[in-house]
Amino acid sequence: MNKKTALSVFHVLYLLAFLSISGSSCQTQSKDGVPKFATDSLVAHFDYFTYKGDDDFYKDNPLPGDDYYYNPILPGWYSDPSICTNGNDYFLVTSNFSYYPGVPIFHSTDMLNWKQIGSILDTPSKLPLDGQRVSEGIFAPAISYNPNNKTYYMITTNIRRGNFFVKTKDPFGEWSEPVWLPDIHGIDPSFFFDDNGKAYIVNNDEPDGGSTYSGHRAIRIRQFDVATDKTFGPSIMLVNGGVNLAEKPIWIEGPHMYKINGKYYLMCAEGGTSVNHSEVIFNGNSPMGKFIPWPENPILTQRDLDPRRPLPITCAGHADLVQKDNGQWWSVFLACRPINDKFENLGRETFMMPVRWSIDGFPYITKGDEVIPRIIRMDGVKRDSTTTFGNFEKNDDFNSEKLGQEWMTLRGPAEDLYSLTANPGFLTLKCADVTSSELKTPAFVTRRLQHHQFESTTSVYFKPYSKSESAGLLLFKDEGHQYFLALGRLKDNSETISLRKIKRGGEVEILASHPLKLGEGATKLKVVSDGTHFNFYYAPAGSSWKLLASNIDAYYLSTANAHGFTGTTIGLYATNKFD
Repeated sequence: MNKKTALSVFHVLYLLAFLSISGSSCQTQSKDGVPKFATDSLVAHFDYFTYKGDDDFYKDNPLPGDDYYYNPILPGWYSDPSICTNGNDYFLVTSNFSYYPGVPIFHSTDMLNWKQIGSILDTPSKLPLDGQRVSEGIFAPAISYNPNNKTYYMITTNIRRGNFFVKTKDPFGEWSEPVWLPDIHGIDPSFFFDDNGKAYIVNNDEPDGGSTYSGHRAIRIRQFDVATDKTFGPSIMLVNGGVNLAEKPIWIEGPHMYKINGKYYLMCAEGGTSVNHSEVIFNGNSPMGKFIPWPENPILTQRDLDPRRPLPITCAGHADLVQKDNGQWWSVFLACRPINDKFENLGRETFMMPVRWSIDGFPYITKGDEVIPRIIRMDGVKRDSTTTFGNFEKNDDFNSEKLGQEWMTLRGPAEDLYSLTANPGFLTLKCADVTSSELKTPAFVTRRLQHHQFESTTSVYFKPYSKSESAGLLLFKDEGHQYFLALGRLKDNSETISLRKIKRGGEVEILASHPLKLGEGATKLKVVSDGTHFNFYYAPAGSSWKLLASNIDAYYLSTANAHGFTGTTIGLYATNKFD
């Protein structure tokens, strides 16, 4: 029995198991060869989803050996990376903002081959995001390992709720419920566990006496009691403004503290997260200060390079350091790969580079006008077959009972809006009474864009019965910047395939449309990107691909245009609230 034939067999099960999601009576009549559920009102059934990266850089620049890797090591908007080790295993986390689940965690035993092992904030109680915009939510998670109690800690900011941490003995398993930190204000907290058993939290906050100019911030420290999970003692300012207060530096943030060869190092981001982003370093003789900046700061930036250079990497900063088991120090940090200094659709990605040491004992990543390399060798390590970088293809036939780890929803688990078991082999989405422009949880299951040039396809059974019902592929930057390749009805009630440009406030512009009889079979949908423009295709049941709209500007979804902290995602979407 093939997949399509089996669907009719499972129709009764679907009625029982998914009636609460469909919210309507199902249509049981259908034409030969069409699954009976294909005409269910208010429900869309997606057969598969494919994503294929096709960037020219990777095709034109093959890796010279199996001990080389491409930067970024985690492409797509895996921003604000943080890393730790227990001596044998390495764990890396990144921001998720208002996507669910929160804080993806990756594992490696060699730092070249990474695999996502889950998401740390994987229940609504750990991730309250109601009413938060896409670029709000979870900022800058920092992961640390405390060898004194063999416990892993992840500390972060929920921008509407405050600072908190979770912990575990087993990072492959469950993490604790949040422990909120009412005495830690500002953003970007990070733990430091000293080898004498003492613990501290460093964070971005207001300077003593308050800010005196826009972007004037400080780095503060407070002691932490591991036994009670509480802070104690005064909040002490370690850095006022940045490296040189006289120059009015802005947005000192993302602090991490290290003890190396008996010396304490404080590393921070400075200059904001755009093209002036940088990383700076200080050292001192005690965690409580005084910290002296390195005279050769910054230790990482690309801000002084010609923006017209080929294949630019920009916005580099927000770094973390880790020492490998061979003694070598490495860094992870965020950066962008814009096209023509404007197409930043991939957002801020995770890069990795070796660390060098100055004669006077400071670590640095780049120096002067050095360019961040796109290809790097890691001696003594071999690349395996499941790399996270370069061109790759991901296909999901929805045969699992659980979404893969690359998939996300907005602001909550959305488990009442989708099902993988109502019709096995299909992702079934309810046409929810929520749109992707609202600060709620829509019926939207999505993944990151990880390449400028890509192709993505799906196949969907969908029969709209009113002008408000739509389903299809959604390219999503934020609440007010989206492209929706939609099956639905126009205002004259005619069935159609259309490309809709979604603007601020939920305003919709129809960029292209074509009459299309729906409900008589699966309709295929496809988006192809060349990095600066999108082409949108469809294929009616039993037909070949047809072009609906070409040369649609990708800049509309770029951070350079829409702003915000995330990149673009692409996914499957259904709504019953479309004008």
